[in-house]
Amino acid sequence: MKFYYAAGTCALATHIALEEVGADYVAVGIDFSKNQQRSSDFLTLNPKGRVPALVTDKGVLTETPALLFYIAQTHPDADLAPLGDPYQLAALQSFNSYLCSTVHVAHAHKLRGSRWADEVSSFDDMKRKVPETMLSSMMLVEDGMLAGPYVMGEDYSIADMYLFTLARWLEGDGVDVERLPGIIAHRNRMRARPAVKRALAAQGLD
Repeated sequence: MKFYYAAGTCALATHIALEEVGADYVAVGIDFSKNQQRSSDFLTLNPKGRVPALVTDKGVLTETPALLFYIAQTHPDADLAPLGDPYQLAALQSFNSYLCSTVHVAHAHKLRGSRWADEVSSFDDMKRKVPETMLSSMMLVEDGMLAGPYVMGEDYSIADMYLFTLARWLEGDGVDVERLPGIIAHRNRMRARPAVKRALAAQGLD
């Protein structure tokens, strides 16, 4: 497989999953500062112009929840999703869908205001709102969605990789992390995992 990522983006979650299962893959970094995501070669691969993207023997997959689930399904021995329990699997998918549709979108208003508005003043207003929206969305995770010690309780899963990735953005988004002790404890627990360390190092992150 060939895995396309940009350092520090949501693609980190997929990178961690690939490391956790010991997948046979090649990682290719995309430099957003050089606008490589808009290059003709990459747009041919992924017309969305975003990461992550995973080239498989059957085609190209995109979107973090889909890639995480694909990796879990194709490496069942790693036990990264409750594949045999429809309810628990749906609960995991619900959690990852929330991160994708709500938390990540709240974060994106800080740097990607042009997706929703044209006036510069609107961009500034969106940026000011980010600490509030990120905290409120993460408080739902803190208070009712993070079972502990991992998202699904005792069982480590692809949901943990996604939560860890988005939780790395909290301080940069101006969030008062003292109000999220469970998420910060989870983030620290994740950082100690060998696969997480390898993915971070590969992307030049701490």
